[in-house]
Amino acid sequence: MARIVPDFTREIAALAQGAAFVVGVDEVGRGPLAGPVTAAAVRLIPGQIPQGLADSKTLSAARRESLFAQLMTMAEVSIAHASVEEIDRLNILRASHLAMERAIAGLKADYALIDGNLLPKGLTIPALAVVKGDTKSLSIAAASICAKVTRDQLMVDLAQQYPGYGWEANAGYPTKTHLQALLNLGVTPVHRRSFKPVHNILYQEKNVTP
Repeated sequence: MARIVPDFTREIAALAQGAAFVVGVDEVGRGPLAGPVTAAAVRLIPGQIPQGLADSKTLSAARRESLFAQLMTMAEVSIAHASVEEIDRLNILRASHLAMERAIAGLKADYALIDGNLLPKGLTIPALAVVKGDTKSLSIAAASICAKVTRDQLMVDLAQQYPGYGWEANAGYPTKTHLQALLNLGVTPVHRRSFKPVHNILYQEKNVTP
């Protein structure tokens, strides 16, 4: 089965319908037990689109970082986050959409291509939801790369503040190392308390008889 290669057809269609500033939007970090959720909005400039843009999950770390560096000089990029507190207060889907809204607000944009099957409720511009958009749209693929490289680096930084959880390697996802560290070291201030493995540990601690 041939791999789907993202293209620029949706962007061209939006431009043909009168949009002037089309951005692709994606987020990363819905599944981790720790850290923020990160979104990126990217406006690619026709004629200077980096070669090899693809869904960030299909690229090596070195390739992602190379493309990220190119995008930061060749495209218009806005990156935003929703905090752990916002994730716990709002729920992860709404927090993801809030990060997307913030990323879009950081650019001059009048049309957005959004990865996924739902549009954020707070959008102020026309938009199209594209399921598996990071495999179909070059702008969304670019956004997926920018969001992932940024969040991975942020989790490396947090791993230095809270050693032992393996965030420099697992980015906060519930790997065996991370789950064992939660049991051994406990819950940090950047853990998502609304996520079941973290909630269960806190609940157990609360109910331990002295």
